[in-house]
Amino acid sequence: MPIALAAAQHLCAVLPDTIAVVSDGHGDVVRLLENAGLQIIVNRRAHQGIGTSIACGVTASQDAQGWVVALADMPFVPEKIIQSVVAGLQHGSDVVAPVYRQQRGHPVGFSRRHANALMKLSTDDGARSVIAMNRATLDLIEVDEEGVVIDIDTIDDLD
Repeated sequence: MPIALAAAQHLCAVLPDTIAVVSDGHGDVVRLLENAGLQIIVNRRAHQGIGTSIACGVTASQDAQGWVVALADMPFVPEKIIQSVVAGLQHGSDVVAPVYRQQRGHPVGFSRRHANALMKLSTDDGARSVIAMNRATLDLIEVDEEGVVIDIDTIDDLD
């Protein structure tokens, strides 16, 4: 199973209105994600960094009450962790993320208050700047699931 599809299936099980932001030229992946029920948004500025993809997704869903930002190369995040992040937002968290052995993981939830900052992201640092500016209101959920910090960048990462 493609890594992006595995990650998407976990998200869709918890958040049926999941949006996948993709760059141009990934037709096979797009078809798989569409068949899995995701809304697809093409980010024509993806080459400028992941921040532009977050901005695209938030811009496409400006009416949302919050956002759960997850990465397609993190297929080992269990549904129960995604549910915990969503629950944190529903219970008033401003920014919420899992932490495994003192390492912040994914996905990261952002309340509606961060819409403008998220829509302005433009670098390869993702939403780190938004998290850093809101460290005082960051709620960390201690988890025992290593999947929240495992990303697959190369084939060797699957070992």
